[in-house]
Amino acid sequence: ITPGEKQDKQWYQRRVRGNKIHLDLHTVRNTEDTRYPGTYSGYDDTWNFTKFKNNFKMDVVPLGAREVEIDMIGIDTPFANAFRRILLAEVPTMAIEEVFIYNNTTVMQDEVLAHRLGLLPINVDPRLFEMKKKGDKVTERNTLQFRLKIRCKRNKKAPSDTTNPDELYLNSKVYTRTIEWEPIGDQKNWIPGGVRFTEEDILVNVLRPGQELDMRLHAVKGIGSDHAKFSPVATASYRLMPEIQLLQPFRGHMAE
Repeated sequence: ITPGEKQDKQWYQRRVRGNKIHLDLHTVRNTEDTRYPGTYSGYDDTWNFTKFKNNFKMDVVPLGAREVEIDMIGIDTPFANAFRRILLAEVPTMAIEEVFIYNNTTVMQDEVLAHRLGLLPINVDPRLFEMKKKGDKVTERNTLQFRLKIRCKRNKKAPSDTTNPDELYLNSKVYTRTIEWEPIGDQKNWIPGGVRFTEEDILVNVLRPGQELDMRLHAVKGIGSDHAKFSPVATASYRLMPEIQLLQPFRGHMAE
């Protein structure tokens, strides 16, 4: 740092403290990012991809079937928020897009039921499929097909003193495990592990004796910016990694 640069107190303080947010008792300081050309005289603060690539580090902390946590080091808040928005809106998944209803005598309206079916999460690798464009025909590479056919009736073997609908009726509740995958073409051979919903006990509808559902479902590949049902995450958030500095030593009971 040259003597001329030190004269710019604001610039010097920024270089010393680094790009860190400071949490005081009543305020939060250094939340802005001033790294762009012309902010400080005599210093080129142009964003550089090579410098960003060398300083950026990403660590996957826990990786589970339902949750993942990532530590991103050497990155500004706007970039972290960009990653969050990409997860929400740009990562493709498969979701039910078309519902062909042959019979629905339940209390749930057709459009409500179709919307509910579209939100069911499907456990399948979307990279195996192609985007289905408007006007494209259904093929094994752009569509998954499911069948839902169920009818509720009374349970003749139910105890005479029971009032529990699960004992009084058969097929009174429609779960995701009721929906069957119907492979198109040769899908059964090139989709490893087959196709299923992420959970088998998601409640779809409730039936009473005489009511039935008969429908065929088509799932296609899409992204969250087109419809929220294609979003691969229930929520995506970020928080700042704290760096705690003790300004004085603590001993005895204070240290405890």
